[in-house]
Amino acid sequence: MPTKIYISKGDLTDMPVEAIVNPANTDLLMDSGVSAAIRRKGGERIQEECERLAPLRLGATAVTTAGNLKALFVIHAAVIRPGEKATAESIKLATRQILFRAEEKTIKSLALPAIGTGAAGFPVEECAQIVLKAVLEHIKIRTSLEKVHFVLDDDAALNAFEEAFRKLTARPQASAA
Repeated sequence: MPTKIYISKGDLTDMPVEAIVNPANTDLLMDSGVSAAIRRKGGERIQEECERLAPLRLGATAVTTAGNLKALFVIHAAVIRPGEKATAESIKLATRQILFRAEEKTIKSLALPAIGTGAAGFPVEECAQIVLKAVLEHIKIRTSLEKVHFVLDDDAALNAFEEAFRKLTARPQASAA
């Protein structure tokens, strides 16, 4: 069964999926942005688990339970060091590790935000290209993933992801001879 990709505007913490992604810092401190929202809704247990797993190297991931969230797991992806900005390379590495963790846990449904674009300061258009390309390449091989949701919190991010998806999945046009 081919993996379905969904792009929507909404609240990542409300997603009824097996795992959601937390774009984290290497110390796994859940104190701002998506991390803070996950902590607020999911409960302190998630942060406590993070404290036992931290620190991570840049681009690495860790998996915790999801506390009070609808998801079963949170995949924490270290896209920044505290006080720094995300880079294309850190987002690329983290995305690969997110997909690896999803396979390791045989996760069927995954929800991701625009990784590294909030407090981490990375341009959303570039993020969309990097993350969607990695996911599209990953699902070409055998995968446990049946549904991948990109859950974005504003229209600009939604539009950027929709546009990147269109470009990455467009069939090349035959050139006129």
